[in-house]
Amino acid sequence: MRVLPGLYVGNYRDSKDAAQLDKYRITHIVAIHDTARRLHSDKHYLCVLASDTPEQNLTQYFPLCNDFIHAARLRDGNVLIHCLAGMSRSVTVAVAYIMSVTSLSWKEALKVVRAGRAVANPNLGFQRQLQDFESNRLFDERRRLKERFPSLALVANDEEQCSIMLDSYDRLLLARTICEGKCPLGVPCPTGVCRGRGRSTSTTSSSQRRRKSNQRGTSADISRSPSICSTSSVNRPRSSPAGFHSYTGSAPPSRSSSRVELHMAGCSAPCTPQPSPPVSPQHFPRRSEALQRVNSASNT
Repeated sequence: MRVLPGLYVGNYRDSKDAAQLDKYRITHIVAIHDTARRLHSDKHYLCVLASDTPEQNLTQYFPLCNDFIHAARLRDGNVLIHCLAGMSRSVTVAVAYIMSVTSLSWKEALKVVRAGRAVANPNLGFQRQLQDFESNRLFDERRRLKERFPSLALVANDEEQCSIMLDSYDRLLLARTICEGKCPLGVPCPTGVCRGRGRSTSTTSSSQRRRKSNQRGTSADISRSPSICSTSSVNRPRSSPAGFHSYTGSAPPSRSSSRVELHMAGCSAPCTPQPSPPVSPQHFPRRSEALQRVNSASNT
């Protein structure tokens, strides 16, 4: 769970566990998943509504998340970044932050996160976004952070801790305590990262796996945390209490809608749209009567 001093990565269940949050003295929470919302009144929140699909644009949120995380750590706060399973979205944000405040590449930063959380495994779309971020935007983001946060209080310690975590990653990899997500289908994965995912060495085609998956009524992807909270039936006010600060930003369209909510001391997330009622089937009886009349006429 712990990645760097003051930085933790976990899943939705971790974010709900008040005892665990108190144990690690979590003061700030970055929630990034489809139903991200504020759960604890005594925590500072940054809520990012984003789906775990390769098409979801997470790069647009990196500067905002970096500011939130870095400001908290500079004030001796402890930040938890979480999604649903703590494998893809939260890991991607953590990797982008580590890249931005250290000299590490995206692959090295991912190893640092995996050394602290073995199941870390962003989807391929997020990995491409991290690679693009490193190639085209990382230099500007590092410069921007240095201008906004001139303090060097975390620099030396973060570099040292990353070096320690990279050494730990190499030892864990040799001991097969962790893997790099390349276990072929049928070979036990030490972390469960590769469970249900076929590789090039597998003799089972992807279409065959999908057919078998549909027959079982389950997904062929990695199973997610069972602790998923549905908020479709909950109406929450859009306005914030007096004296609190909230930020709601719009994002470019993606396959799934995305939105950001910044809760500095206790504002609520916007209402979740209610599903439209089904179309009334009143026209079906009239069609049935018409068919009966046509059949009677033909019989006569």
